Amino acid sequence: MMMHKQVFEALNWASSFLVDKGHEETAARIVMQHVLGTTYSGVMMHMYDELTSEQAEQFVALIEEHAGGRPVQYCIGSEEFYGRTFFVDESVLIPRPETEELVLGTINRVNKLFGQQRLKLADIGTGSGAIAISMKLECPELTVVATDLSAPALATAKKNAQALEADIDFRLGDLAAPLAGEKFDIVLSNPPYIALDEAQEMSSVVLEHEPHSALFAEEDGLMLYRKLSEQLPSLMNKPGLIGLEIGYTQGTAVANFFKNSFPQATVTVEKDINGKPRMVFCEIHA
Repeated sequence: MMMHKQVFEALNWASSFLVDKGHEETAARIVMQHVLGTTYSGVMMHMYDELTSEQAEQFVALIEEHAGGRPVQYCIGSEEFYGRTFFVDESVLIPRPETEELVLGTINRVNKLFGQQRLKLADIGTGSGAIAISMKLECPELTVVATDLSAPALATAKKNAQALEADIDFRLGDLAAPLAGEKFDIVLSNPPYIALDEAQEMSSVVLEHEPHSALFAEEDGLMLYRKLSEQLPSLMNKPGLIGLEIGYTQGTAVANFFKNSFPQATVTVEKDINGKPRMVFCEIHA
């Protein structure tokens, strides 16, 4: 048990404790940021501060909870995404850094494709609301609709929208069903895309805690892309933009779905910061 009271001593204890248990030591800093209510640089500046006994107890409890296998983001109840803090719990997938690249890639394309007109965006399968809320806050002129099949996920997304003061129209339902009869300029989605038979290769931390409905899809993980490619032609304005996050092996298959559904569009597969195919963009021309 940790008896040290200074921040750096607590971090040293936690790092070696987590490594011994087979976890990444970076979680120690994330938990310390949470306990101190500060940023990474804030922790660096307070390395020699004394922790109160309450802070020390909270720190130990959270480190032990994470060492027991619960993702650190669920332990502290939040994750950073596109420079903002989002509430997360077991009802939603933890937002990943790769998804920030989908937001950035969309913003870059929106400016080129549409100029300054008022646009309508849908985020299908919003989860924590990370994509929808980030788009609304980065491009306040957007009208944003977000859908999810999970009522608990939508409750978490609404909580995030309220906390971050983003005006989003949340709708419960499967894929594009809640959007029927409307037209959109931009549709984004980070759907479940892991093939069912890949489960055995995944870390137990993810498998035991993150919602399986947000991780796995049938047809080798491709079913929801196929369904979206069938549902979206009736919903898209011209010009229009579709942006999807994909599994790194799925670029060709997903691109082909959208080339078939939008034969006149420009469909591209884009790599993430690690050089892996991670996004498909479909630009529908006027």
